[in-house]
Amino acid sequence: MTFTASTDPAVCSDSVKVTVEDGILKEVKFRGGCPGNLIAVGNLVAGMPVSEVIRRLKGIRCGEKSTSCADQLARILEKRFPDSH
Repeated sequence: MTFTASTDPAVCSDSVKVTVEDGILKEVKFRGGCPGNLIAVGNLVAGMPVSEVIRRLKGIRCGEKSTSCADQLARILEKRFPDSH
């Protein structure tokens, strides 16, 4: 399943495209934001179970902001796959 979701306006990216197959995150592509960091995040979580991505990324903040691009990915996955955590 591939889907695109909008991120919170507080973060630099404006959306994220996610591919999940059998509970495993296959691909993540952020639109906007810090390219190097967000490509790295996508590469690091590829192949990881959705539940593990949520566990590792949820709650990460960017400076004084209440969220981050990584946290937004976790929140998006949590909403889309509520039984995975």
